[in-house]
Amino acid sequence: MARKAKLSIVSTGKKKSNGIISARSSGKYDIELGRRLRLRRVEQKMSQSELADMLGVSFQQVQKYEKGVNRVGAARLQQVATALNVPVTFFFDDVDARANDSKREVESLLFLDSSCSLRLLRAYSAVKDQAVQRQFVTLIESIAANE
Repeated sequence: MARKAKLSIVSTGKKKSNGIISARSSGKYDIELGRRLRLRRVEQKMSQSELADMLGVSFQQVQKYEKGVNRVGAARLQQVATALNVPVTFFFDDVDARANDSKREVESLLFLDSSCSLRLLRAYSAVKDQAVQRQFVTLIESIAANE
């Protein structure tokens, strides 16, 4: 006698066989929100564990939020915003509500989403002599031009 295949009721949050994405799965907006969450956390010099403690979740959950693997609910997002001292709107890109300068500032800060970028900026900020700062920029620009 042939066995019948069992249908799974548990959702994996991935694409279904008919090509439709489950309504509960994360998407590009969740990834963008996670990038901004990480950006602000690093800017505040806060570890994932410290943020997790403030939110009452594990640091692994914070990692999932930052990678966009898990969606952030409205109540949790309010907790995150409070813990990171930003309004909830910081996590959303609303072109109509923001001035161009604010949008450019957020896009510039997203550049800092790597530890090397942040180290570079901190090193530059530590230099007090403007002539040395100009030399620093010239050096980096020349390196970038040769890439």
